[in-house]
Amino acid sequence: MPDKRTTRGPHPADAELFGPGARETLARATSELSWLLERGYPEAGALELVGNRHALRSRQRIAVSRCAAGQTRLGQRVRRRVPADDLSQRSLWIDGFNVIVSLESALDGAVLLRGLDGCVRDLAAVHGSYRIIGSTGRALELVTATLDTLNCAQVRWLLDAPVSNSGRLAARLREMGTGRPWQVETVADPDVVLLQNEAVVASADRRILDGCGPWFDLVSAVLQAPGLAPWMVDLSGA
Repeated sequence: MPDKRTTRGPHPADAELFGPGARETLARATSELSWLLERGYPEAGALELVGNRHALRSRQRIAVSRCAAGQTRLGQRVRRRVPADDLSQRSLWIDGFNVIVSLESALDGAVLLRGLDGCVRDLAAVHGSYRIIGSTGRALELVTATLDTLNCAQVRWLLDAPVSNSGRLAARLREMGTGRPWQVETVADPDVVLLQNEAVVASADRRILDGCGPWFDLVSAVLQAPGLAPWMVDLSGA
């Protein structure tokens, strides 16, 4: 079904599901799921167990699963995380839809999650369908301004070719990249490309972060821009 949304704003129930009264339960569930994952329990079964124990709703379960990680896997991710100061004159390859949809969500007031690995994620999903919306332009302006400060030698944007409107978004990115060291591509499967290179990767996708080399939380960096106040549910345990 085509994506007909004009905003990536919050779900009507999110004020209850992710409000202050739910934070302690979500944090506890994230910790418990992480404990089970570290001990080799299958994620689907472990999430069902934890979700049932805490009577979590569907969106809460998604949030907990995206924020949890076993201690071993978590340590490996954190060790490969690159700070912004170390990006100068390095190549940065960007998981395009992953980054842009998170920024659109932030601008439209949707829930963002900070997981145990410190990475910021959203609750949105792109399943073969994407539509440029009102917040897309602002998201592209913000990420461009942030990338300019990082002074990367090369920025390579990767978009899923099978996703609708990927060509239109690629054209917008190429326009924004005029005069900048940007390369914008639509490829069959960005995950494969991101997992098979030695550049720094910008993504919050857990599968990518577990298999790539160095990585950078570009969304967090962009959201530090003055005047932004995203709705952040911090389940990092920090």
